[in-house]
Order: sequence, then structure tokens, then C-alpha cells
Amino acid sequence: MRIEREQIKQHNQGLEAKHQRAFQFLKEDIAGIEEVVSKLEQFQIAIPSWALGTGGTRFGRFSGRGEPGTLEEKIEDVGLLHALNRSSGAISLHIPWDIPKDADKIKDLAASLDLKFDAVNSNTFQDQKDQELSYKHGSLHHVDPKVRKQAVDHNKEVIDHGIALGSKALTVWLADGSSFPGQLNFREAFQNTLESLKEIYAHLPEDWKLFVEYKAFEPFFYSMTIGDWGQSLLLASKLGPKAYTLVDLGHHLPNANIEQIVSLLLMEGKLGGFHFNDSKYADDDLTAGSIKPYQLFLIFNELVEGMDNRGMDHVTDLGWMIDASHNLKDPLVDLLQSVEAIMIAYAQALLVDRKALKEAQKNNDIVKAQNILQNAFRTDVRPIVAEARLRAGAALDPLQLFDELAVRKQLVKERGENSVATGL
Repeated sequence: MRIEREQIKQHNQGLEAKHQRAFQFLKEDIAGIEEVVSKLEQFQIAIPSWALGTGGTRFGRFSGRGEPGTLEEKIEDVGLLHALNRSSGAISLHIPWDIPKDADKIKDLAASLDLKFDAVNSNTFQDQKDQELSYKHGSLHHVDPKVRKQAVDHNKEVIDHGIALGSKALTVWLADGSSFPGQLNFREAFQNTLESLKEIYAHLPEDWKLFVEYKAFEPFFYSMTIGDWGQSLLLASKLGPKAYTLVDLGHHLPNANIEQIVSLLLMEGKLGGFHFNDSKYADDDLTAGSIKPYQLFLIFNELVEGMDNRGMDHVTDLGWMIDASHNLKDPLVDLLQSVEAIMIAYAQALLVDRKALKEAQKNNDIVKAQNILQNAFRTDVRPIVAEARLRAGAALDPLQLFDELAVRKQLVKERGENSVATGL
């Protein structure tokens, strides 16, 4: 299924008068609104290939309908999202779940939908069919050098697939850890991981980045070998200038100050990118902005301030990607909601009066500083985000058009009731 420009145009005609009234109202009060719209129009958030099907829990998975059963269908689903919002112009593949059989054909399909390939992701957290050695007790940190070599070789293969597709980054997330005291030697596990990553790093092309992801707990509950941002930063610093820390918003202990972590990583020039989601307790993988929208705004507030301070390009200098699990909602609907929430938080952060905030901070004026941030957060920027979509040729209300076109019904008709997304 493809969404045609005429369908979007017809949808917008019915909503444009109301939208223009809301946008003009904001335009009268917000200085520099055109610059904000321009930045929103350019901003892109990558969609992970594994998020296009129904997720699951440790207790079960309830498959959806019309799920993408092939890599081609996953790319087509991202094409649908991008047609609706013009802010989802990249797909991030997970290998070996989504190995392209013909890279050139896959690239052509993506290009026809105006999509690029974001970071490629390796998988050493599960055993694959016909895999010689098991990752039950870890991969890059494993006590057996043969297991480590197998994991290193897999990551090199993932890089090779990424090169063929035009990707420019590798994300490494490890399930390596322990659940019982004495199960492993912490220092040796970390050193094994570092030596393994050095081999992977050496395989990177010159214009690539290596993103080192961390997670506080799960699947192991006593220790994780890359358990927090400090351990990731330590690895990235030891590896070299192409290695960076990747922040997943769900990979922290409760109440962690993620915005402070982001600020310091930016200061060190070692923030590589984001996996956006939301959580109430831990790695809940919920829709971005659905639980803690103010936290998402505060994170973007630090991102905008820190990136501008370093002269960074908002669009290209960090990796922006969603990482969520859709157990209850239609995955495409959930992803549309996440992209919208991210765009809203980014727009609100762009409205912060940096000069006034800096002055308030210098004067220890806590009340004024708080009000500056909260006034930006409480501004309803949805008309600004919608205006950026309108100018980019997307739908004023992507969710409404998704329903009007009965997208899921059409996908079920094309793929059948029982198609299941690969890799999950």
C-alpha cells in the first residue's frame, strides 16, 4: 500500500482553515516562529524495523493483523509513516532479523519511498538457528575466546551489510551480565568487552560511528557489563573518536536524571544518539511522551542548548531513533504518536528564551528560570508542528488520515490476517 499525494491534499483541504487560525494565533506571539518551523521540517526520526510488528512480554505475545512478514514490507510500512508525517525518513535494521538478500533492490525500494538507512543493529542477545556457540553466558564479555570471536565476527558482518545499504553507524547493545554474585569477574568481563569492541571498531569505515548502548538491568539482575552511561562513556573514550554513547530513555534506574546525563555527554563530545520511548518503572518501551512528557521536553532542552553550544547540526550530528514495543496498540499508530511527541518536545525546546534563562541562572533567580522552562513546555506547539508537516507535504493530522484511509484494513487485505513480523 502507498499513500498518494492527492489523498494527503484532500485530507488537508478539510482541515487547513482551522489549522491556519491556530497557527496564525501563535505566529503573532512567538518571535522566530519561521525558524522553528524550518527546523521541524528538516528533523527526522528513524523507525526501527523491529517496531513494525506487535511486541510482547516475557509472558506472551499477541500478534497483530497484517504485520510485515518481509524486509520489503517493513520498508513499505516506514514509507507509509513517512508519507503521513514526513518526519520518519529513515529505517534502522536489526541483523540477522532483517538481512537484505539483494542490497541494491532494497536500496532502490527505500529510495522510491524517500527513505534512508539509519544505524544497523547487531544481535548477540539471542542464539540464532544453526549458530555454533551459545550466548547464554554472554557474548563480547564471554570467558571463552571462541564465543567472543563469534560475536565479533557477527558485528563485522552487520557493518558489511550496513555499508552495502549506505548506513553510517553500528549500534551495539549487549545482554552480557550476571544474576548472582561471583558468577563473573567484573574487571575481566569489562576488559574482554573492550578488547572485542576494539576489533569491531577497527572494521568500521572512516566515516562511520560506533554507538555503545547501556542498560541498568535485564536480562541479568545482579550486574550488566555495560550497565550505565559511565561504563559506556569509558568504553567509547578508550575506543577512539568514532565511538559514542547511545542513550535509550528506558535503560536507567528509576528517577535517573537523564537530562543531566545528556548534558555531560554532549559536553564531552561523546553523545552519539537516542532510542526514544517512555516508561513508568524501567524499560517499559512505551510510546514516547505518554508517561513523562515534561522529562522528554527537559531532555530536548539540554539537547538544543548543548548542540548549539558546540555548533552541531540538529539533523545530522546525532542519531535519532525510536525503540519501543507495541503490545496493545497498532504499531503504526503507536509510532505516529511517538514521532509527534518527539517533534512537540523538540519544538517546545526551540522556544526556550536562552538569553533570559542564562541571565536567570547567573542571578540565581530560581523562580524565573523555572517559569521560562515551564512557559515553553506549556505552549501548545501542535499547530507549529502541523505547519511543518503541511509545508513538507504531509498530513495535517496523520492519525486521522490513517483512520480515514483504513490503512491497517488495507494491509490485512494485502498480507492476510495471520502474517507475523519477522524477528520477534
